[in-house]
Amino acid sequence: MKYLRTLCLSVILSVAIGALGQAAGNATAASPSTAAPQAQTTTQPPPSIAAVVERQISAYEKNVVEAAEAMPADKFDFTPTSLNIPGSAYKDVRTFAQLVKHTATANYRYWTTLTGEKMPENIKGANGPDELKTKAEIIQFLKDSFAVGHRAAKGLTSENALEQVQFFRGSVPRLYVASGAVIHCADEYGQMIEYLRMNGITPPASRGSN
Repeated sequence: MKYLRTLCLSVILSVAIGALGQAAGNATAASPSTAAPQAQTTTQPPPSIAAVVERQISAYEKNVVEAAEAMPADKFDFTPTSLNIPGSAYKDVRTFAQLVKHTATANYRYWTTLTGEKMPENIKGANGPDELKTKAEIIQFLKDSFAVGHRAAKGLTSENALEQVQFFRGSVPRLYVASGAVIHCADEYGQMIEYLRMNGITPPASRGSN
């Protein structure tokens, strides 16, 4: 009887020790050191100067081109002078067509400074080529000018952004020229918006998603 008790206690003890060992093994397997690695958040590289300028150019290209396309062809010669607004001072301001061509001309002037390309030979003044008369011709001229802007943006690096280039009567950093082009687009875009609203047209950028 005593032998039977001893045998039973030995079996129980063996089972208990085995269970403890298994529990310890499971705990070790579940520990952070041996568990499957959790997904780690990847750090995005900082944006390059070229990418930032490219984003700005693309944003204003969309706004300016859509505004130009929103104006009916028969309104491209519109100026606020025709409205005879009391107390206004709109004498000799640019027509809508001239605003668009002037924007494109300035784009060429700024961005060819960065790309090293030649200005189009048909640009003789600040308002662009006189022979461009139709809406389609003028908008194509505008789009072509933004294409130069995209090429200019791609050439900007952290190494050459502050490199001096000749611009008008002085020398300025490349980044100054690139940002100046975008600022000028914003200025002309604001005037185009006013011309659209004076003709009862809501600018595309203000129409929302509906």
